[in-house]
Amino acid sequence: MIHHLPFFRFILRLKNMTKLETRYVCQNCGRVSIKPLGRCPQCGEWDSMVEEVVQSSSEGKKKRSTHSTISKALRLDEISGENTERWELGISEFSRVLGGGIVPGSIVLVGGDPGIGKSTLLLQAAMEFANKRNVLYVSGEESGQQIKMRAQRLLAKGNSEKPVSFPPHLYLLMETDLDAIFSHAQIVNPQLLVVDSIQTMAMDAFTSSAGSVTQVRECASRLREFAKASGTAVFLIGHVTKEGMIAGPRVLEHIVDTVLQLEGDRFQSYRILRSMKNRFGPTSEVGVFEMREAGMVEVSNPSEVFLAERMANTPGSAVAVAMEGTRPLLIEIQGLTSTTNFGNPRRTSNGVDFNRLLLVVAVLTRRNRLKLFDQDVFVNVVGGFSVDEPATDLAIATAIASSLLDKAVHPELVLIGEVGLSGELRWVSQMTARLKEAEKMGFTKAIIPQRVRKTEKLPTNIEIVEARSLSDAVKSALNQ
Repeated sequence: MIHHLPFFRFILRLKNMTKLETRYVCQNCGRVSIKPLGRCPQCGEWDSMVEEVVQSSSEGKKKRSTHSTISKALRLDEISGENTERWELGISEFSRVLGGGIVPGSIVLVGGDPGIGKSTLLLQAAMEFANKRNVLYVSGEESGQQIKMRAQRLLAKGNSEKPVSFPPHLYLLMETDLDAIFSHAQIVNPQLLVVDSIQTMAMDAFTSSAGSVTQVRECASRLREFAKASGTAVFLIGHVTKEGMIAGPRVLEHIVDTVLQLEGDRFQSYRILRSMKNRFGPTSEVGVFEMREAGMVEVSNPSEVFLAERMANTPGSAVAVAMEGTRPLLIEIQGLTSTTNFGNPRRTSNGVDFNRLLLVVAVLTRRNRLKLFDQDVFVNVVGGFSVDEPATDLAIATAIASSLLDKAVHPELVLIGEVGLSGELRWVSQMTARLKEAEKMGFTKAIIPQRVRKTEKLPTNIEIVEARSLSDAVKSALNQ
């Protein structure tokens, strides 16, 4: 029995050592399984389960179990209610989407299609911010020479021969090891940390490759802890999937404070920065930029830009007022009908929800008696803009009817309202702000749903026509 004591001691030592656990993680939704699966049972994706080796130790479990003794529960009146001062960013459209500026200690995720301008916009913001405070720009994809060339082009406003002076507090770091990044951050002490991109970051504690679900989730969690502990604002650039969603697990969007999406047609020059989530400001706020050789140029009056090339007195064109956050935007909606050569007519939408288009076409066919059963219907929102609110239903229906009947809408008329399945028009929110924006842009007439409550004060310098049904609104718009 004595001869077996060293063996038992070895077994006990093995139990206290770090264990390696093998698991399979879905790279699309983050589902964890203990065995390999051909199809993820949660999201339904095929061949998305990737093997990962994770370290687990008893010491870590003890630390997590005793961690609760460090924190302390506080009453609500014991918590400081002082307002956090926001930092000026230097780009007004960007600050607008953030809710008025950068909140110290916040973590922001910026997503968008490849080549849409994420790195350009973040580098511009970093250079503006670096004129007053320290900024650490971490790149895991580009070299320092590439970033310097882009910064020189942005500062020179597209003129490569113009001498420029770089911001004094901007530091570049080409690194993918997150622990090394934290070491450099202790030396630089930045107020703003930009990570381009989160999918290229990795930690040595995990054996999976950079960009995997485990690496993306854990790196984002560590960066969040760093932001909250140091008061440094962190901006993360995230890749998107082929479906247009931010790559990585959905928990990544829950970890961060703000999620921004940079949208736009690659063949159009305009870009829209949309707030999908914001704990420090309004959601669905938008900022409009124009991509030029000098970088992302702010568009202070988007309504004027979207209507600049509009042809007046042309059938199939109508103007709607959409709300994006707190900002009303005037957009041109174009409709086109054409006799089909096939048995099933086509329905094509660009910038409009396809199901919403089918609903409007069905109401026009059934309630307005328009013969669309043999017509291909195309709807387009000018400028690469996308709208998903029901307030544009009336403009969509009017544009389709205008094209079918070959009658133009009055050039100074805006249409606002939601269309119901019974053919009625329904009231929409923030009608006063919409009408004031139309009045500011020079429009003299508006067709809106009939008011149920007369308490809301509407502008008096614009002629308002209230319609109860879609049929009445279309007749008034086309002067029938």
